[in-house]
Amino acid sequence: MQNGKQMAFIVGAPRCGTTTLASLLRQHPDVCFSSVKEPHFFPRFDLDAMSDEELRELVERDYLDRFFGECPADSKVLAEGSVSYLYAPDAMRGVLRLWPDAKFIIALRDPLSMIPSLHARLLMTGDETIRDFAKAWAKTPERAAGRAIPRSAADPRWLRYDEAGAFGSHVQRFFDVVGRERCHVVLFDDLSSDPQGAYAHLCRFLDLEPWPQTSFKARRQHYAYRLGWLQRLLKRPPRAVQSVLAGEKFNQREGQEAKKGAIMRVRKRLLDWNKVPARRQPLDPALRAQIVDRFRGEVVDLSRLLRRDLSHWLGGVPEATGR
Repeated sequence: MQNGKQMAFIVGAPRCGTTTLASLLRQHPDVCFSSVKEPHFFPRFDLDAMSDEELRELVERDYLDRFFGECPADSKVLAEGSVSYLYAPDAMRGVLRLWPDAKFIIALRDPLSMIPSLHARLLMTGDETIRDFAKAWAKTPERAAGRAIPRSAADPRWLRYDEAGAFGSHVQRFFDVVGRERCHVVLFDDLSSDPQGAYAHLCRFLDLEPWPQTSFKARRQHYAYRLGWLQRLLKRPPRAVQSVLAGEKFNQREGQEAKKGAIMRVRKRLLDWNKVPARRQPLDPALRAQIVDRFRGEVVDLSRLLRRDLSHWLGGVPEATGR
């Protein structure tokens, strides 16, 4: 076990600035970030059923050695950024058994922006096959019942757009499990408008001095693909060809090593060719109204939970003020 190290987890939510936060922490000389940004490790196991010794052995062998094995000995903080953890708070009990002083960073964003962005990202990863967001949103009841799930979806839960942005409920459950005092919430609003300030608050939470040479260059280019079948083949190939086409990130959950050499270079070139810049289209007013109706109560609850006015989210939520 990494004795004397502060463990820090960026737990989500997706499309809320977690990649930016990971980039900021990677640049800090006292932080060692995981070799893969999102190991998605702990929810894969029934940690409550393990003894302390079994849990320690599992984490040392399959987590620390694999994702932090190259960390400098003088690193003060070990960090990773699995956005699935926010939605699996029970798995964090195992984390706290190992590291009682672990710290958790929760990034959040207006669901009206986050949900379409998540849909666009799932298209690029091959998990989603419905290109029109309105049609994908309309499929959520079927998908909640286990139907209309693409074969290429690695985790069908991400296709529940109506649940992914339910931040009031998710954050409350997370606080209930790990404790509010162990959490630091970063709003996408603040990260966008004042990245230096958000970074300073983050460093203070982690007991670090801000690194003066940190680059705050934003990367907010949106992408789509030319050919959906090619994107899914390269990102979520059938099991029979995974060992040929899949890279390290694809196979990280199975513990396999990435294929190197000519095949991987061709795969990357194909992915680059298939990726084209895209503009976000404004939401249809009727669809926008549906999303606002679904998440209004969640935003109200989150406002109360964070003691912060979020009435500008969802185009204005009057109930969020004064509660």
